[in-house]
Amino acid sequence: MNTFDDRKTGFESRFALDQNQEFKASARRNKLLGLWAAELMGKSEEEAQEYAKDVIVADFEEAGDDDVFRKIRADIDAADVEQSDHQIRRKMDELLELSRDQIRDEA
Repeated sequence: MNTFDDRKTGFESRFALDQNQEFKASARRNKLLGLWAAELMGKSEEEAQEYAKDVIVADFEEAGDDDVFRKIRADIDAADVEQSDHQIRRKMDELLELSRDQIRDEA
């Protein structure tokens, strides 16, 4: 029974580590996404950094990525920047993969 308990503890530890890394990757993606959108909207460097923080916070409104997408979509529309839903979602996917790679490389 001890071997089973050791395996169970190992799986639980791995799961917790994976979840932590995914959370970090998502937060990093949101920052990068905010910086990308801020550039499209013509924000200054200081404004871009503040905007990126706002995008990170927006992710805590609900589970999933829809809250972040809605924020970016609304802000880009308000700034009269031409980006399709597909382009925004594709950028979100690209930046999530980049963020996951960066988190893995740091570990």
